[in-house]
Amino acid sequence: MSKILTTQLTGVLQKIQQNEEDAIEETARLLAQAAIGQGTVYFACFDEMQGIAQNALLSAEPMAKVALWTADTLLTETDRVCIFTRHANNSDALELAQQLYDAFIPFAAIACEQASNDNQLSELAYTYVSLNLRNPILPHPTKLGTRIVMPSLLAALYVYEAIKLSYDEMLVLDEDDDEEIQSPFG
Repeated sequence: MSKILTTQLTGVLQKIQQNEEDAIEETARLLAQAAIGQGTVYFACFDEMQGIAQNALLSAEPMAKVALWTADTLLTETDRVCIFTRHANNSDALELAQQLYDAFIPFAAIACEQASNDNQLSELAYTYVSLNLRNPILPHPTKLGTRIVMPSLLAALYVYEAIKLSYDEMLVLDEDDDEEIQSPFG
């Protein structure tokens, strides 16, 4: 069964890479705006997606200039928010998205559903990344037609790492540009 799981997970990640590459790059660019400027990148992670925030803050290689969003967070126009939620119709995620949209604070959203006119979260977000997960990915070994294993957190962690790669590269390039500008011998 583990070989089937590995094959299915590989397919999920490849589909994200193929279908969401541009959205991931746009999301990294959006978040880098805050990090390069005077803002902060806030992660608003709902339900099991809180694992993403923990990784971004506490991993061996934490994400630069990131903080955890809470309901008490006071945001400014220089800040950016990245919403991670399993479902695009999560009421707390949608409430935050509407507040950000009304306050003209650009934000990214990552959820299982594809972007569409019926997906309010994707319509409100400045950038939107779909995890392309509609259903669990493995057939249940004893129940015909039933599927198990919904790898939404694993897929979201993959998206986070892909965003972070581009984000870190943008921050390094910005530091290189600053060094060139400040050099008296340039």
